[in-house]
Parts: sequence; C-alpha cells; structure tokens
Amino acid sequence: MFSEQKRQIIEYGMLLDRYELVSLTCGNLAIRMPTGEILITPSGMMYEKMVEDDVIVCDIDGNIIEGDKKPSSDTPAILYIFKHRPDVNGVIHTHQPYATALSLIPGMNEFRVCFTGMANACCGNVPITPYSNAGSVDMGIDVVNNAGSSRAVILSNHGVMTIGPSLKDAMYAAVYLEETAKAYLAARACCPDGKINGMTDEQIQTMVDVFKFYGQGTATIPADLVNKKQ
Repeated sequence: MFSEQKRQIIEYGMLLDRYELVSLTCGNLAIRMPTGEILITPSGMMYEKMVEDDVIVCDIDGNIIEGDKKPSSDTPAILYIFKHRPDVNGVIHTHQPYATALSLIPGMNEFRVCFTGMANACCGNVPITPYSNAGSVDMGIDVVNNAGSSRAVILSNHGVMTIGPSLKDAMYAAVYLEETAKAYLAARACCPDGKINGMTDEQIQTMVDVFKFYGQGTATIPADLVNKKQ
C-alpha cells in the first residue's frame, strides 16, 4: 500500500541527514494521502536502514491500518496539524541546530526573512513559539496557532516543524530555513550591535510571489513582478 510515497518518505529522511537537519534517529516525516490515510515514520529508527514496510499507515485518529512498527512519538502533534490544516499534506519535524538556535536569543519571537530563498520556500517570516514538550500534542497546537501563511515554525529549545501542500514543499522550507539561519547568525556575530541588513516587507512578498513561477510546468516570471528599477 502506497509504495511510492513510502519510498519518498525514506528518501527524504536520508536527505534530512545529508543536509544536517537531523542526527541519528531524531525527527520525523508524514504524508497525507488524497484518500485520507496518513503515512508516518516509525519511532527511533535510522532513515538509511528503513524499508517500505517500516513506514506506518494510519487514519487521522491514529488507528493503525498497515505496519507493525511503533509510529513516531510526535504522531499526536502531526495528526493535530493534519486535522486542523486541510491544506497541508506534508509535515516534517527536524532538530536542525542553526534555526533552533534562534529560539535561544532572548526576546526573539519571529525570524524575519533576510534571504530570498527563505522567502521562496517558507512563504514569509517564521514564527518562534514558546517551549512545548517533545512528544506532546502541544507541538501541533503551536504550529496551527502560529504558522499562518508560513511553511515553518521554530519550536523553542527543540527544533522545527515545516508544513506544505506536499512533502517536497515541507522539505524545501526546512532546508532554506536552515541555510538562512546560518547566514543570519554569521552576519549577526560580525555586527557589534547585532543588527543586520534585512529585507523589506515588499521585497519579501515579491520573493514569495516569484516562487509560484519556479520549476518546470509553470509560467515565466512576469517582468513587472521583479524588474523594479527600469
């Protein structure tokens, strides 16, 4: 059942490790099928050792349909997101260090876009939520209550949850958020007052709109959307 999607989950799990967004067995991935079933990674297993049969299939209430492994400990949070965000079909949870480090900065409750790639993939600024326990439904509640139009939420002292219409969208958000966090923290360390050159709200929104034309099968980017200096 759902062999192609199970392979995608395993492949993307290994990509999380490749991009240093997880270590060992942490993090998880989930897909909602058009027919409503949820595919989710098992608890405490290395991604490179997973096989298709290890990926659990359950319903929206967590009842196991297929698989004999224990599902991710964050399943309650993931199911809460799917229940309350019908537009979301892919969820990724990581422990990516640089983005999570932002939550350790006193008074920082939002990570503003400062790279075009982050605007593209995260669809805008990324909220930083108060602390919630790992394995709790509170993680999902924080995502639903704070994400808005963003495809990422930073969970204080814990990690990141990314969401999207597909697992690929959630993956892009996680990768580009981490790339931007690295650059931000490096720039901030070089600035005596901690202030960096960011992007305006208009610039951010333009880059969010530009990403709608990214990739194959989309129209060419309208010139009047990006050419502001003519």
